[in-house]
Amino acid sequence: MKRPGLVVLAVLALFFVVVGSTLAGTYNSLVRSSEAVAGQWAQVENAYQRRADLVPNLVATVQGAAAHERETLTAVTEARAKVGSLQLGAAYDDPAALERYRAAQDELSSALSRLLVVSEAYPQLRANENFLALQSQLEGTENRIAVERKRFNDAARAFNTKRGTFPTVMFVGMFGDRFDAKAYFEAQPGAASVPTVEF
Repeated sequence: MKRPGLVVLAVLALFFVVVGSTLAGTYNSLVRSSEAVAGQWAQVENAYQRRADLVPNLVATVQGAAAHERETLTAVTEARAKVGSLQLGAAYDDPAALERYRAAQDELSSALSRLLVVSEAYPQLRANENFLALQSQLEGTENRIAVERKRFNDAARAFNTKRGTFPTVMFVGMFGDRFDAKAYFEAQPGAASVPTVEF
């Protein structure tokens, strides 16, 4: 009579070990994926910080050659200040915060584009070695930003896929909002429209 009871206990123990192992493996996997997203977010911020660090030098160089372009220089300075004032931390966990971050960065990108267009009107500026070096660094930084944003989206996609697959989807709710879906960087509004070029 004792043997069937031991078998039932052994089966139950085995069941709890399997469920516990699955739960622990799922949790650990989600933590690794979440940390990958956080690490990639840090790389996105790093690339944006590099750009923000270049802006004052670029503005100072343009200011010397194109002093009367105050409106453009002010727009760049204000956009950089706005980006610097955002305290987002883990914005990738909050779609609204990520959108504010993206909008501020897009505003800075737009202001920098206007600044570079203004520079075309000043031959002495285009011949300035400092300006050319800063412009080259800025172009390289914009490429880095695009790469890091893509890598962030890849990490977020991997996390979101993992969190939505079976059996993980059964357990994810047990951890509260710790493993909420991650937001993606998306193209700025109007990016799909073909720009109008006039000659």
